[in-house]
Amino acid sequence: MLSKTINLRPLPAWVAAVHGTSRFFGVLSACMLLLAVAVVCQMVFTRAVLGQSSIWQTEFTTFCILGATFLGSPFILLTRGHVGVDIVPMMVAGRARLSLYLLGSFIALGFCGFFLYASIPWWHDTWVTGQTTSTIWRAKLWIPYLAVPVGLFILCLQYLAEIWLVCTRYEEPYGMAPGVNL
Repeated sequence: MLSKTINLRPLPAWVAAVHGTSRFFGVLSACMLLLAVAVVCQMVFTRAVLGQSSIWQTEFTTFCILGATFLGSPFILLTRGHVGVDIVPMMVAGRARLSLYLLGSFIALGFCGFFLYASIPWWHDTWVTGQTTSTIWRAKLWIPYLAVPVGLFILCLQYLAEIWLVCTRYEEPYGMAPGVNL
Protein backbone atom coordinates (compact mmCIF):
# COMPACT_ATOMS: atom_id res chain seq x y z
CA MET A 1 0.00 0.00 0.00
CA LEU A 2 2.89 2.32 0.59
CA SER A 3 4.90 3.21 -2.44
CA LYS A 4 8.38 4.59 -2.62
CA THR A 5 8.13 7.53 -4.97
CA ILE A 6 10.99 7.49 -7.44
CA ASN A 7 11.87 11.02 -8.41
CA LEU A 8 14.69 11.60 -10.82
CA ARG A 9 15.04 15.26 -9.88
CA PRO A 10 17.80 15.89 -7.36
CA LEU A 11 16.77 17.16 -3.97
CA PRO A 12 17.49 20.80 -3.23
CA ALA A 13 20.63 21.28 -1.19
CA TRP A 14 18.77 22.40 1.93
CA VAL A 15 16.53 19.30 1.92
CA ALA A 16 19.53 17.03 1.35
CA ALA A 17 21.33 18.77 4.23
CA VAL A 18 18.34 18.29 6.55
CA HIS A 19 18.08 14.62 5.54
CA GLY A 20 21.80 14.14 6.09
CA THR A 21 21.62 15.81 9.49
CA SER A 22 18.65 13.62 10.46
CA ARG A 23 20.56 10.50 9.39
CA PHE A 24 23.65 11.58 11.33
CA PHE A 25 21.66 12.10 14.51
CA GLY A 26 19.83 8.82 13.92
CA VAL A 27 23.17 6.99 13.92
CA LEU A 28 24.33 9.01 16.93
CA SER A 29 21.13 8.08 18.79
CA ALA A 30 21.63 4.39 18.05
CA CYS A 31 25.19 4.65 19.38
CA MET A 32 23.92 6.43 22.50
CA LEU A 33 21.45 3.61 23.16
CA LEU A 34 24.18 0.99 22.72
CA LEU A 35 26.40 2.95 25.07
CA ALA A 36 23.58 3.13 27.62
CA VAL A 37 23.17 -0.65 27.45
CA ALA A 38 26.91 -1.15 27.92
CA VAL A 39 26.95 1.17 30.93
CA VAL A 40 23.99 -0.66 32.50
CA CYS A 41 25.87 -3.94 32.06
CA GLN A 42 28.96 -2.40 33.65
CA MET A 43 26.83 -1.08 36.51
CA VAL A 44 25.31 -4.50 37.15
CA PHE A 45 28.76 -6.10 37.14
CA THR A 46 30.14 -3.42 39.48
CA ARG A 47 27.31 -3.77 41.95
CA ALA A 48 26.60 -7.52 41.80
CA VAL A 49 30.06 -9.00 41.25
CA LEU A 50 32.41 -6.43 42.75
CA GLY A 51 30.01 -5.33 45.49
CA GLN A 52 30.73 -1.66 44.89
CA SER A 53 28.24 1.14 44.60
CA SER A 54 27.51 2.87 41.33
CA ILE A 55 28.05 6.61 41.19
CA TRP A 56 27.50 7.92 37.70
CA GLN A 57 25.97 5.01 35.75
CA THR A 58 22.26 5.57 36.40
CA GLU A 59 22.36 9.27 35.53
CA PHE A 60 24.56 8.67 32.51
CA THR A 61 22.16 6.03 31.19
CA THR A 62 19.16 8.27 31.78
CA PHE A 63 20.82 11.16 29.96
CA CYS A 64 21.86 8.91 27.05
CA ILE A 65 18.27 7.71 26.62
CA LEU A 66 16.97 11.28 26.85
CA GLY A 67 19.46 12.42 24.22
CA ALA A 68 18.76 9.48 21.96
CA THR A 69 15.03 10.17 22.13
CA PHE A 70 15.23 13.81 21.13
CA LEU A 71 18.18 13.63 18.76
CA GLY A 72 16.81 10.53 17.01
CA SER A 73 13.30 11.87 16.43
CA PRO A 74 14.11 13.60 13.09
CA PHE A 75 15.46 10.30 11.73
CA ILE A 76 12.27 8.54 12.77
CA LEU A 77 10.24 11.13 10.87
CA LEU A 78 12.55 10.86 7.85
CA THR A 79 12.16 7.08 7.65
CA ARG A 80 8.46 7.11 8.62
CA GLY A 81 9.39 4.89 11.53
CA HIS A 82 6.89 6.46 13.89
CA VAL A 83 3.62 4.82 14.79
CA GLY A 84 0.97 5.96 12.36
CA VAL A 85 -2.61 5.11 11.64
CA ASP A 86 -2.93 4.83 7.88
CA ILE A 87 -6.59 3.82 7.72
CA VAL A 88 -7.93 7.38 7.38
CA PRO A 89 -5.42 8.47 4.71
CA MET A 90 -6.17 5.25 2.83
CA MET A 91 -9.90 6.03 2.87
CA VAL A 92 -9.45 9.37 1.11
CA ALA A 93 -7.61 10.31 -2.05
CA GLY A 94 -6.42 13.30 -3.99
CA ARG A 95 -6.82 16.71 -2.42
CA ALA A 96 -8.48 15.28 0.68
CA ARG A 97 -5.40 13.14 1.39
CA LEU A 98 -3.13 16.11 0.75
CA SER A 99 -5.23 18.32 3.06
CA LEU A 100 -5.18 15.67 5.78
CA TYR A 101 -1.41 15.33 5.44
CA LEU A 102 -0.82 19.08 5.57
CA LEU A 103 -3.16 19.55 8.53
CA GLY A 104 -1.44 16.81 10.52
CA SER A 105 2.03 17.99 9.55
CA PHE A 106 1.37 21.62 10.44
CA ILE A 107 -0.16 20.64 13.78
CA ALA A 108 2.90 18.49 14.54
CA LEU A 109 5.24 21.27 13.38
CA GLY A 110 3.42 23.77 15.60
CA PHE A 111 3.65 21.41 18.57
CA CYS A 112 7.39 20.87 18.03
CA GLY A 113 7.95 24.58 17.42
CA PHE A 114 6.16 25.51 20.64
CA PHE A 115 8.26 23.09 22.69
CA LEU A 116 11.42 24.23 20.94
CA TYR A 117 10.53 27.80 21.90
CA ALA A 118 9.94 26.71 25.51
CA SER A 119 13.05 24.53 25.75
CA ILE A 120 15.60 27.16 24.75
CA PRO A 121 15.25 29.32 27.90
CA TRP A 122 15.04 26.15 30.01
CA TRP A 123 18.35 24.92 28.60
CA HIS A 124 19.93 28.39 28.70
CA ASP A 125 19.07 28.77 32.39
CA THR A 126 20.92 25.54 33.25
CA TRP A 127 23.91 26.70 31.22
CA VAL A 128 24.13 30.19 32.73
CA THR A 129 23.55 29.09 36.33
CA GLY A 130 25.85 26.06 36.06
CA GLN A 131 23.27 23.68 37.50
CA THR A 132 24.46 20.19 38.27
CA THR A 133 22.82 17.00 39.43
CA SER A 134 22.47 16.54 43.16
CA THR A 135 24.49 13.31 43.22
CA ILE A 136 28.17 12.73 43.89
CA TRP A 137 28.82 12.79 40.15
CA ARG A 138 27.52 16.39 39.86
CA ALA A 139 27.00 16.24 36.11
CA LYS A 140 26.45 19.59 34.46
CA LEU A 141 22.80 19.59 33.40
CA TRP A 142 23.21 21.85 30.38
CA ILE A 143 24.97 19.05 28.51
CA PRO A 144 22.14 16.49 28.47
CA TYR A 145 19.47 19.21 28.36
CA LEU A 146 20.99 20.55 25.12
CA ALA A 147 19.62 17.48 23.32
CA VAL A 148 16.06 18.80 23.75
CA PRO A 149 16.31 22.08 21.78
CA VAL A 150 18.76 20.63 19.26
CA GLY A 151 16.58 17.60 18.59
CA LEU A 152 13.42 19.71 18.37
CA PHE A 153 15.10 22.19 16.02
CA ILE A 154 16.18 19.44 13.64
CA LEU A 155 12.74 17.83 13.94
CA CYS A 156 11.13 21.14 12.91
CA LEU A 157 13.50 21.35 9.95
CA GLN A 158 12.63 17.77 9.01
CA TYR A 159 8.91 18.59 9.14
CA LEU A 160 9.48 21.61 6.92
CA ALA A 161 11.43 19.47 4.45
CA GLU A 162 8.71 16.79 4.42
CA ILE A 163 5.98 19.39 3.87
CA TRP A 164 8.00 21.01 1.10
CA LEU A 165 8.57 17.67 -0.64
CA VAL A 166 4.85 16.93 -0.65
CA CYS A 167 3.80 20.45 -1.70
CA THR A 168 6.25 20.44 -4.63
CA ARG A 169 5.21 16.90 -5.61
CA TYR A 170 8.60 15.33 -4.98
CA GLU A 171 6.71 12.85 -2.81
CA GLU A 172 3.14 11.78 -2.28
CA PRO A 173 1.39 12.41 1.06
CA TYR A 174 2.08 9.58 3.51
CA GLY A 175 4.24 7.96 0.82
CA MET A 176 1.10 6.42 -0.69
CA ALA A 177 0.58 6.03 -4.42
CA PRO A 178 -2.17 8.36 -5.67
CA GLY A 179 -4.60 5.60 -6.65
CA VAL A 180 -4.35 3.56 -3.45
CA ASN A 181 -7.65 3.60 -1.57
CA LEU A 182 -9.67 1.26 0.59
